[in-house]
This record gives sequence, C-alpha cells and structure tokens, in this order.
Amino acid sequence: MKILTNNRRAYYEYEILEEFEAGLVLVGTEVKSIKEGRVNIKEAYVEIKGSEAFIVGMHVAPYREGNLQNVDPYRERKLLLNRREIKKLHAQVTQAGLTIVPLKIYVNKKGLVKMEIALARGKKLYDKREAQKERDVKRQLERYL
Repeated sequence: MKILTNNRRAYYEYEILEEFEAGLVLVGTEVKSIKEGRVNIKEAYVEIKGSEAFIVGMHVAPYREGNLQNVDPYRERKLLLNRREIKKLHAQVTQAGLTIVPLKIYVNKKGLVKMEIALARGKKLYDKREAQKERDVKRQLERYL
C-alpha cells in the first residue's frame, strides 16, 4: 500500500470514531495526477446525496501531459461504498451530528486508488490543547528514555 496523501489536519480538528475504505470514481488523467501525488484533501469533506456519497472540495491538479482530457480540479467525485455503509453514515450524520472527513488517499496492491474516510466529531478548543499537551509529554518521555 502506497500512501499518496494524508490529512493530518483531520486528526487535529476531529475526534475519529470509525474508519471506512472507499473507492473513487475518477477520469483517466485524474488517476495519473493522483498517482503523482498532486492531490489535496485538507479542505475536503464527504456529502451524502440520496443513496450515494460524494467527496466535495478535493483538489486534483490537472495532469501535465493531459490537454483536453483534464477536468475541473474541484469537481465532486463519487465514492464507492456499500449501500449498508452509506445508510450507516447517513444515519450518523443526520442523527448524531457527526461529520465524514477524508483521512488519506492510497494505492492498494491491485493498483487501484482508494480513500480512507472516517466518521468524526469536531473537537473543542480545550480538547485540542489537551491533545497537544499529551503529545508533548509523550515526546519528552521518549527523549528521556
């Protein structure tokens, strides 16, 4: 598994509750651009419309050698999930007020581009400070040992 991009901001801003693996519906030049690592998911989120899930706000830079085949870098892309997973995500988002955020994009063993998404709850400012304090203490202990 080769990780192409990681959303470190999501781990800082949200409390990750449950993770899912989803495929992406991409156009030819997008796949090449993503495999080069020219993708940004920091501002992206997942939206459920009807019985389908879409990634909104993901930026895929246009492929350098693609001319007319390049598409809009910010277009919504469909996520491939099981119907059961989509229903579960939709119920959690509407009832519990959670958010679905992308965590990372990677290429699996078969060469397919996959995205790891997660159900997340937004952290408050004091939660972020507490998490930062715990990381600092852990880092100091590691240095000491």
